Amino acid sequence: MRNDFKEILFTEEEILAKVKEMAAKISEDYSDGNLVVVGVLKGSVVFTSDLLKYITVPCVLDFMAVSSYGLSSESSGIVKIIKDLDYDIEGKDLLIVEDIVDTGTTLKYLLEYLKARKAKSVEIASLLNKPARRKAEIDIKYLGFNVPDEFIVGYGIDYAEGYRNAPYIGVLKEEIYK
Repeated sequence: MRNDFKEILFTEEEILAKVKEMAAKISEDYSDGNLVVVGVLKGSVVFTSDLLKYITVPCVLDFMAVSSYGLSSESSGIVKIIKDLDYDIEGKDLLIVEDIVDTGTTLKYLLEYLKARKAKSVEIASLLNKPARRKAEIDIKYLGFNVPDEFIVGYGIDYAEGYRNAPYIGVLKEEIYK
């Protein structure tokens, strides 16, 4: 698998240090215990799991499956909710946990959808941000790393469902996904 990477951007140790830093800030900001952590499946599951280990305030965990990619390497621009929340979020503080913010199309849709359900607040925690590809303005309150406009995989982030199990984050070689 390592041979499919053009370069490693963030090691397992660098990711863990950033996750701990983000969790400390989240814990400080949500000390009232009204937090619902919403992991966006499937890409954020590794990040969400690690983040939860270090959030020190009470919280509820839920997941949504939202897609605009399918098995492609390019967003279709059409957002589909595949799995919705299991809990009522009215009056709750929501923290959407995302693996990577790319075009922002999916998150913009998700933010509007969740705000319409009368959440007290809706914020975003994303491990990665790819600002060069942004099509929709998105405010990421808790951000791990900015990444270049390359095809990024690892640590939960996939290409056609592969590479999620890499403990690091890197750039996939172009010949793999073209």
